[in-house]
Amino acid sequence: MPVRIRIYGKEAEFSQGCWSCDDDSLLAMLEALADPRARTEQEEREHAIYAAGRLGGLIATPYGWEAAPMPAPEITLGDVIPGPAARDSGRAGGGLLGLLRRRR
Repeated sequence: MPVRIRIYGKEAEFSQGCWSCDDDSLLAMLEALADPRARTEQEEREHAIYAAGRLGGLIATPYGWEAAPMPAPEITLGDVIPGPAARDSGRAGGGLLGLLRRRR
């Protein structure tokens, strides 16, 4: 059963691992997120909710349109910037800014 979502006022359907939409730019964004492994109705629905949440859209429910929840971030700031314990590794003024400091 196809799952319908609405993003930027345009509707799209996800069925059997493929998106269909009248708007070419929205279709391109959704195809970039497409999961061809979604075969069951539950997997299709989960993927459609993920895509709608990533793009700030709505998902069709039996009760009408509902806002899709934002998915959990794939990368957090802690993955990119080390915590305070890792930064204080015994060097005074580490990093590139340490090179610019005036030596006494």
